[in-house]
Amino acid sequence: MPILAIIVFFNVMVAALLGIGKVVPVTESAFMMTHRLSGGTVTQRWVGYDDIAKSAKQAAIASEDSTFNKHNGFDFQSMEDAIRRNEATGRISRGGSTISQQLAKNLFLTSHRSYIRKAEEAVIVVMMESIWDKKRILEVYLNVVEFGEGIYGIEAAAQHYYGKSAKNLSNEQSALLISMLPNPKYFQKNQNAKRLRKKQRIILRRMQGVRIPRSA
Repeated sequence: MPILAIIVFFNVMVAALLGIGKVVPVTESAFMMTHRLSGGTVTQRWVGYDDIAKSAKQAAIASEDSTFNKHNGFDFQSMEDAIRRNEATGRISRGGSTISQQLAKNLFLTSHRSYIRKAEEAVIVVMMESIWDKKRILEVYLNVVEFGEGIYGIEAAAQHYYGKSAKNLSNEQSALLISMLPNPKYFQKNQNAKRLRKKQRIILRRMQGVRIPRSA
């Protein structure tokens, strides 16, 4: 019973934070707190949806979640494809997670893989998709995702790598930053890696036709 009470309390807290985060800038996440607790420093600066280059939004959807505008938090076809890849290779690789699922994990959970964590992630995604619209989900995602050692959010990344605001990122710069996901710490030190540049080219081809959520 105490475990059930803890789960209920945690989910009530998450719902409350999502309610607050609907109108207040989100400048903290579980991943950021974990980084600080490990002795690291965090650089993050919130920027509103209209202060993020359209190309960065397009690149994120093109790379991380091509059906972002259509699903309700879960892309079951991508999940099935990921399962088949895992079975074929005999190892668990990243794949199938939507932007909403990634954001739920980043904000409230850990990177530890378990069925319990995935179940809690699913609950949070349902709440998130009910409380936030797609524009808000993409806005928060781009403001909290990690782009390198202690570098969180597209604004901090744009300043660190290019010395400019996220609003002024070019198509090529946006595609390269998003290409660093999900291994930003490695690519931070290997900016000319063939894998990174190949992914950048793929994203550049795909992003032009991507429709982004409209600003109110």
